[in-house]
Amino acid sequence: MSRRVITRETNRIQVVLDYDSDREGSSAATVTDVMADAIDQPEHLPLRRCLDDLDRLVGLKRVKAFIHEIYAWLEVGRRRMAAGLSAEQQVLHMIFTGNPGTGKTTVARIMSQLFKEMGVLDKGHLVEVERADLVGEYIGHTAQKTREHIKQALGGILFIDEAYSLARGGEKDFGKEAIDTLVKAMEDHKNEFVLILAGYSMEMDRFIHSNPGLPSRFPIHLDFPDFTIDELVDIADRMAKERQYRLSNPAKEKLRRHLLKEMRSTHPFGNARYVRNLVEQAIRLQAVRLLNARYPTRDDLMSIRAEDLRFAQTSSPTFSWYT
Repeated sequence: MSRRVITRETNRIQVVLDYDSDREGSSAATVTDVMADAIDQPEHLPLRRCLDDLDRLVGLKRVKAFIHEIYAWLEVGRRRMAAGLSAEQQVLHMIFTGNPGTGKTTVARIMSQLFKEMGVLDKGHLVEVERADLVGEYIGHTAQKTREHIKQALGGILFIDEAYSLARGGEKDFGKEAIDTLVKAMEDHKNEFVLILAGYSMEMDRFIHSNPGLPSRFPIHLDFPDFTIDELVDIADRMAKERQYRLSNPAKEKLRRHLLKEMRSTHPFGNARYVRNLVEQAIRLQAVRLLNARYPTRDDLMSIRAEDLRFAQTSSPTFSWYT
């Protein structure tokens, strides 16, 4: 059963998206259907651009439905102001949870552009950092480094990956100084930037509840589920096509069998990052196979065969447009 919980504080709406897997499609489709008739109208061009980027991504139905909601709220807020009605400015800081390769960074980048188009953010850029970028080596150094990245992010989104690592060292660790600096900046620069904390679901839950003041400061929680086997094969197929290659049917079947095995035995699984690693390796191995071919055809140059797919004993993640 799907569940949507909303609790109200002053100028804040707490949103928790929690769908059962068998209801994910129907819940997301409801919002999409409502917006479908509107997005082709000229005044909804920002949403159209955002959806064009989202449509390149496989899956993520819940996330796409949420972005529809955010756009609708921003647009109706504009109309309320034009009509002389109040339009409260909600806090948009977010928690993204999920395994690597499930699209968290990509969605954050798309959101930053949408917020710029809608006038929520001045610049709409994304500043991506991790613990090493924020935590210094001596007292005061961490606050300085953190403030520098906050300054860079003003007008855009500050995205902190594996944010839970900031609290791993306990009270005496400099990571706590980074958290305190971030919390202060959220008050000092209210509505000047959006802070997104990302990481594994269990670790992020422990982290966010380790500080009593954190949960209420992040009213939006989005979970990025692992991709299904069909979605992963689709992602591989799209990645190949983007590079003007195509996977043969035997190659797809070989890939499917391998991914099923990896999904069952590897935790956490690398999702689209791992798939991209396999596709890029297959392209290199195809080149080795064709190197001594005297007259390869266009089809030869484009085709990735089953023999071009080779699998190591352990997965090796790489960078991807699903990060």
